[in-house]
Amino acid sequence: MAKARLKHLDLFIFLPYIILCILGVIMVYSASANIGIQNGGSPKSYLIKQVIFVLVSLGLVFGTTALNLKKIRNQRLLHFLGYLFVAVLFGLLAVGKTVNGAAGWIPIGGINIQPAEFAKFYLIILIADAIAKDQDKLTISTAKWWQTLRYPLIIVLMILVLILLQPDVGGAAINFTIVFAMLIASGFSWKRGVTYLLALVGSAYAILMFVLVPLSESGRIHSYQLSRITAFVDPFKHATGVGQQLVNSFYAISNGGLFGSGLGNSIQKTGYLPEPNTDFIMAILTEELGAFTTIVVMAVLALIIFRTVLIGIRSSSAYQSLICYGVATYLTIQALFNMGGVVGLLPITGVTFPFISYGGSSMMTLALCIGMVLNISGRQRLERINYQTVTN
Repeated sequence: MAKARLKHLDLFIFLPYIILCILGVIMVYSASANIGIQNGGSPKSYLIKQVIFVLVSLGLVFGTTALNLKKIRNQRLLHFLGYLFVAVLFGLLAVGKTVNGAAGWIPIGGINIQPAEFAKFYLIILIADAIAKDQDKLTISTAKWWQTLRYPLIIVLMILVLILLQPDVGGAAINFTIVFAMLIASGFSWKRGVTYLLALVGSAYAILMFVLVPLSESGRIHSYQLSRITAFVDPFKHATGVGQQLVNSFYAISNGGLFGSGLGNSIQKTGYLPEPNTDFIMAILTEELGAFTTIVVMAVLALIIFRTVLIGIRSSSAYQSLICYGVATYLTIQALFNMGGVVGLLPITGVTFPFISYGGSSMMTLALCIGMVLNISGRQRLERINYQTVTN
């Protein structure tokens, strides 16, 4: 069965995945060569690491595609991973390496591992299993949902709080959205859920805009995370300070126009735009290859997302459907948060663009998710083949 699934890979997902990974390697090299030289190393240092990340991720895709889903639904494994994530995230608050204001990294052999990224995949498989296992017990009653899903929701809450305390607002928001979307997709009253979400977002926005931002601008409190909000509100007012990143992102996009200035010809990556190979790689891509290419990249990613949702709709298994919906939500919200920050529609959250940005943790998490979707798609194809064989 594993070999058969690998033989019947869904090319509508696998080929776009490969295309985006190859483009990502090219853009990481273009965006990071200058950084490598400035750091006293090789211009190919980030390129070599990204190629390794992609190759490891490709192995994870094939391994997850061939995986027996019963093994990943083992309750002891899910519980162990939950306790492990809580323990690691708690430990990061004390000894985690700080990058961009968040103490959420574990340095291992010159590579930084970000547990909050892997938590996205874990929460997808945890919530999908919890809902599918007790689906018959669930009703639209909020009390019944909490009673049935109490354990996984407590784990989710602990993970979200620990990520938020790093502080990694972007990571916490993405993980929350994944869980929220899966709950809504499983039958939880969407009206009640949307009401809760709007109330939460509205309250957070009011606190940020009317309390925290004024305090930050007054100089009474200093926070890397709050500075991003300040830059979002009026980047050009703070163009020489906290707004520099966003202003230079605007310049990069403007320089690129429709068809770009040419691969390798970005001006902003030469010291003007921080994080050109991670958070703002899409600004560099737009500057060098143009807005047209950026639209094509978004369309290719949208194809993966659309296909993933379609696979979820076609599945007769609640577990498999929820996995697909969780992965689709992850890809969608991560891309929107990244592009929203690049073009100034959202505060900068520090999240990467799927498959394009430099980063091992992100690439491996995405690979696990893509592998799960290919696994489910392969099972559907084999079921159709078997059905046609029997009927013929």
